[in-house]
Amino acid sequence: MLELQSNAISTLANNQIPGTNTWVAIINWLNDFIQPIEKDYDMVFLDANPSFSMYTQIAIATSTKMVLPVMADDSSRRAIQNAFSLVYGLKLPSEIYSKYAFAEKLKEVDMPLPKVYMILKNRLTQYMGAASAYATVLQEIDKDVLSLLKTYTDMFAFKTLDMGIIDVRDFQTTGVVSAARGCPLRKLKSGRLGLMGKRVMVREEYRQNCIDNVETIVTRMSKEL
Repeated sequence: MLELQSNAISTLANNQIPGTNTWVAIINWLNDFIQPIEKDYDMVFLDANPSFSMYTQIAIATSTKMVLPVMADDSSRRAIQNAFSLVYGLKLPSEIYSKYAFAEKLKEVDMPLPKVYMILKNRLTQYMGAASAYATVLQEIDKDVLSLLKTYTDMFAFKTLDMGIIDVRDFQTTGVVSAARGCPLRKLKSGRLGLMGKRVMVREEYRQNCIDNVETIVTRMSKEL
């Protein structure tokens, strides 16, 4: 359904209507929805699709800060690089694309881009030690981000890697059970729990690790409120 809607949205955004910038009108849909109620909330989270479809662009244009999750694989490294190309117009394959870049379109109508607020190294496990291949990939991601941070400081909401990158352990079974049961991690009990007709073990140590990870992220965000 979302992909069908995306096609319709893209078609609307590309319509040529005299005196109307249809792309801007569409890109502001969420802004128009949130502005009347923004004083009722401290923070609004927009969960965007990894693809750079029209509805992802709407979410990014509405945001002031952006959280980028990465995992210990080359696809995540490429995804980070692609994010900076697609969102900020960096390292485009040709100048021809600059005119049509997302960043350039927002610049033309004086709309700001969100700053990279946090990079989450997601789904880390005990097997990703310093000597592992996983660690090597994560270190390369650090190098890529550091290089961008030094060159394009204004695109980031943090000044050092330690301030912006957070390690997040893999929630594994605990996260699956919590999500499937619709039960917050703090209220989730440890031990064997029923899930879709089966008994699943949730270890207290793992549950507490999940809570600690969430609290680290929330604490970092709360400093800005």
